[in-house]
Amino acid sequence: MTTVVPTSEEDPALAVVRFTSELAWADAGPEAAEEQVNRLCLEAQESMVMERWLDLVNLMLTSADLMFSKVSDKDLECIFTVICNVVSKLESPDEAHEMAKLICGKVTQQPNEKPALRLKILFNLYNLLENPYSRFFVYMKALNLALNGKVTEQIIPSFKKIDSFLKEWNIDIKDKRELFLGIANVLKENRSSSKDSFKFLTKYLATFSDEDASIMGEAKEEAVRTIIEFVKAPDLFQCDLLDMPAVGQLEMDAKYALVYQLLKIFLTQRLDAYLEFQAANSNLLKSYGLVHEDCISKMRLMSLVDLGSNELGQIPYDLIRDTLRISDDEVETWVVKAITAKLIDGKMDQMNQVVIVSRCTERVFGQQQWLTLRTKLATWKGNIANVISTIQANKTTEEGSQPAQGLMIR
Repeated sequence: MTTVVPTSEEDPALAVVRFTSELAWADAGPEAAEEQVNRLCLEAQESMVMERWLDLVNLMLTSADLMFSKVSDKDLECIFTVICNVVSKLESPDEAHEMAKLICGKVTQQPNEKPALRLKILFNLYNLLENPYSRFFVYMKALNLALNGKVTEQIIPSFKKIDSFLKEWNIDIKDKRELFLGIANVLKENRSSSKDSFKFLTKYLATFSDEDASIMGEAKEEAVRTIIEFVKAPDLFQCDLLDMPAVGQLEMDAKYALVYQLLKIFLTQRLDAYLEFQAANSNLLKSYGLVHEDCISKMRLMSLVDLGSNELGQIPYDLIRDTLRISDDEVETWVVKAITAKLIDGKMDQMNQVVIVSRCTERVFGQQQWLTLRTKLATWKGNIANVISTIQANKTTEEGSQPAQGLMIR
């Protein structure tokens, strides 16, 4: 038996059911339409009385596709605000998650039709949910919608809060991989900073550690993609990819060993090694969209960095010329480029034809670099301790001599 709830003003949820039903049955003729609209409204009322909220939302979403094509943006936003607000009536996190899945399924069906509005609806739903994992689920749907609907600029600002989101969501490794890869794909589609895309690709690869071969194999394609992005990027000169197992698996891989070798050249060798590799593998580089001239420019800077790390603070001009394979007139130009890119700090001694380096960026920062830093810090600590001891000793001497000086004056 159906119970009708008496209200002085129609409930917003019931109004949505009535509106969507009338829209769906508009072409069926007045009598047939009225019969179906009344039937659906009675179902909605019964669901409300019995607190079957999932059934109610299902009724409201029956004509979702039709609404997106025929209803104005303003009305759509109002309708989905009512629909999404039903989730706040649920006490069970599992039921709220099922409702979120139902709403997301309808909203993301046609991502190319009013994608910005669909994304706004998902953000509204996200804010109404209390369960952390349900929030993560909706965020991932929004991420994919932004990518497929080509409205990536709408979601990119939220990436600044990813660290706090991760603390809130408390998701597992598998979900983190999906998230990091999704963000990297959005940034690639948006053609954002290569550093930002690279950052999330490395976060993705870092989630693979002591995995078995089959799971590690999932990361091969993305490991190759990350290497190529690093080589292509004109403003990336340092990374820890060589320390990552997901990248290390490529070294002995029949298909991708040369890509790993290319990364190793950029991070541990100099221009001559790259030129030798390019001569033997020019087609491979072209197949990945790498431009030879760009690679040479980057390798010249990285070779100069390597010289700065190994020449005890002074690099002769002629060594720079020979290593970078440039003319004498170009030496200072490339030094300025390296300083501008903040790869080295130093000054040029034109009289003695040397570059005096005070700081140099490390291309890789692994265990060896940490040990070197530890040694430098220990030395610095010892020097500071000696300075403090000297100051204290001088202070003690001065204090001890003051009374004697006073007696002599008398």
